[in-house]
Amino acid sequence: MGELEHKFEVDIKEREGRHKLSDDVKAEMKKSGLMDEKGKLKLKGVSPKMLKRMKQEFVECPVLKEDTHFIQCFVCPNFQSRVMGKVLCKGDKL
Repeated sequence: MGELEHKFEVDIKEREGRHKLSDDVKAEMKKSGLMDEKGKLKLKGVSPKMLKRMKQEFVECPVLKEDTHFIQCFVCPNFQSRVMGKVLCKGDKL
């Protein structure tokens, strides 16, 4: 199996405590079925322990040019893979 096509390798950084998702991101996740009406995340294949860790992580998004919550990055169409503390990003315009 070959390497995934990606434009950027972005480091995953950690912050203390939880970071809130913005309301527009929450609305988009609810619309796509990744979050229920109460605001609880429903990501298939992600353990509760990993989800808790993901809520404390962020990346410097090369597409949006700002710090972005990792969960927002995880559900982005540009997300390729998470490998050893890095995210492989396609880098396409959103």
